Amino acid sequence: MAPQRFHEQFDHIQRSMPDVPLAMGPDDDAHFLYEKGVVLARDGEEARVVEDTVRAHFTETQGLLPDHVRRTGPQTNRTGVTRIRVADPDVGDDTVPHALRALRQAEDRRGRRLVSRNHVVHIAVNACPGDEPVPVPRTAAANPGAAEGGHHPDSAVRVLVVDTGLVHDHRSYPLLAHTTGDPQLNETGGDGVLHQYVGHGTFIAGILAAVAPNTAITVRGTLNDAGAVLESEFGAKLFEAVDRDGWPDVISLSAGTPTESADGLIGLDAFMRELRAQRTLLVAAAGNNGGDTPFWPAAYAALPEYADSVLSVGALRADGDGEACFSNHGPWVRVYAPGERLTSALTGFDTPVPYLYQHSTYDSCRYGSGYACTCQFPPHTGVLSEGRESTGSKADQVMFEGLAQWSGTSFATPVAAGLVAAHMTAHQQPDPRTAGARLLADTTDRAEVRGAHVPALRPPTWRPVPLATPALPA
Repeated sequence: MAPQRFHEQFDHIQRSMPDVPLAMGPDDDAHFLYEKGVVLARDGEEARVVEDTVRAHFTETQGLLPDHVRRTGPQTNRTGVTRIRVADPDVGDDTVPHALRALRQAEDRRGRRLVSRNHVVHIAVNACPGDEPVPVPRTAAANPGAAEGGHHPDSAVRVLVVDTGLVHDHRSYPLLAHTTGDPQLNETGGDGVLHQYVGHGTFIAGILAAVAPNTAITVRGTLNDAGAVLESEFGAKLFEAVDRDGWPDVISLSAGTPTESADGLIGLDAFMRELRAQRTLLVAAAGNNGGDTPFWPAAYAALPEYADSVLSVGALRADGDGEACFSNHGPWVRVYAPGERLTSALTGFDTPVPYLYQHSTYDSCRYGSGYACTCQFPPHTGVLSEGRESTGSKADQVMFEGLAQWSGTSFATPVAAGLVAAHMTAHQQPDPRTAGARLLADTTDRAEVRGAHVPALRPPTWRPVPLATPALPA
């Protein structure tokens, strides 16, 4: 990951969350973001232990101030976590690492983690997208294309997409005629240009509807803040989504974060326990870091107690034969699906909307890939709007008239979720977890990922794209 790209995306997210001071992961490595001056603990007795231990450590350590150590959330709540402030948010120095070190001995004694950072959960994982959308003509065909079959309300598989919401005119795209949910907030700026990540949830819903027409898709705008949400808020928002409409058959989630821990996110503990007790299958993106570090919540799929309730999905490159350069990988990734240069609806067809790309001199793959990946052939004239090494020239404006081409594990996820839903319909299987397990057991397709042959889900309506073809706009 190019440091400049990560820092610019960090600034973008910080502007979208102005009341939350953010910090980067250890030593500024481009793995995760978190809230500065705050740690998370499970509420009740563990929160008391964390608060008392941090305060005592800060009292005994020169340069640290115990006066600011206090809980800032309720004593108990449904998410099972509370925020504990460990520093004045206006102070430049970050005390979170000191607070984490203060609990190490207590954690060793108890054999479990007691405290964590308040991570930023994001649709681009490390706040750096695998690619940006490229406009294609409204006469172009979706990829994956629309599968045979119709929408039948009485038997439709219920799918919840947790993302950025829906653009205002999404129903003008025929495949989304039966899709409902939250509106995308602040689609454009004062200049009428699309904001970054606008249309992300709409694009995902379009992929789902193409792969599995007999679905009732609901898109929630949980990630409306530039695709980001704090871990401390994420569990509550997930509970809110399932309380509103009931637990769905499938949840499609294209967001998450790496951590320093191997046992998941404290902020999602309560939700994941309740998920395990339901029949819902969580289909989650493996992330766009191009590495093998576990990424949560997708990595819950590798924990025995969640193996049947979570399906983690990595992305195949454009030709479908191997992993996309940006895709995370490793034994915790259960399956791979097409995720590079897919075509779906970014906006509706009512009104063309402009988008800006900034010229750049950066022309190599940020992950060191040798194939013609979306890093080497980014949108338009070698540009990405979050910037790389800008030439200082004027940004180019392109127009979206509905369809777009986009890449990322974000989009491999609804492909897999759609195939689970389609399997439920085709085999009249009411249990999504059984359908997911059968789908994986029955597939004979394989892809080569880092020398290993792994299960691959390729929809019959998906068309491979030659690797040597740059992603150019219409």
